[in-house]
Amino acid sequence: MLKLIVFDCDGVMFDSKESNCQFYNHLLDHFGRPPMSASELDFVHINNTVTSIAHIFRHYPDQDLQEVDHYRLSCDYTPFLQLLEMEKDLRPFLECTCKHYHLAISTNRTNTMESLLKRFDLEQYFGKVMTAQNARRPKPAPDALEEILEHFACQSEEAIYIGDSIIDQEHAAGCGVPFIAFRNKDLRAAFHVDSFLEILELQPFTINRC
Repeated sequence: MLKLIVFDCDGVMFDSKESNCQFYNHLLDHFGRPPMSASELDFVHINNTVTSIAHIFRHYPDQDLQEVDHYRLSCDYTPFLQLLEMEKDLRPFLECTCKHYHLAISTNRTNTMESLLKRFDLEQYFGKVMTAQNARRPKPAPDALEEILEHFACQSEEAIYIGDSIIDQEHAAGCGVPFIAFRNKDLRAAFHVDSFLEILELQPFTINRC
C-alpha cells in the first residue's frame, strides 16, 4: 500500500529553467565569463550546485571554484525565486494527498530550498526535505531517498518518487522506489504523466478525487 510520495523540485514542482539560467549566468558574469551554452543549461538544470559550478567553469582553470562557491552563498536569491513558475495543479494535488499520504522532497537544490518553500507557502505540506546540502551524497546517489524512507518507516514499495530527469530515474532505482516520470517519456518509469492531478488516477493511489 502506498504511504509516501516524494517529489523532485526543479522541472516537477516548478518550471525553473529560466531561473537557473539567470542564476548561473549571473555567477559567470560576476567572474567575467561568457554565458552558458544550451547544453550547459541542460546540465545545471538537473545537477547539484557544486557539480554545476565545476561544469560551467571547467574551461577556466585559473578560476578558484571556492571563490565562486563563496560568492554563490552570499548572493541574494530573491530575484531568481521570482522567475520560478509553480505548476498550476501542484497545490490542489498537495491539498488532496497530504490528507492520505506522507509527503517529502528530494532535490539537488542546496541552500535555496528553504526560501523557495517559504515564498510559495508550501512548507506545511512536507514532513521531510532532503537537498544536496543535507544529504550525505547528492542525487543520483540514493542517500536522500533512503533517509526519507527511514524517517517515515516506509519500505521502498510503499513509496513513489516523482521526477523528470535521468538523475531522478537513477535516484529512485537506487532504492527500488517506483518512479513516476513527469513530462519526460524518454525515461524508464512505472508511470508517465503530464500533470499532477492525473497522478491521482494511477493504480497505486487509493484516492482518485479530492
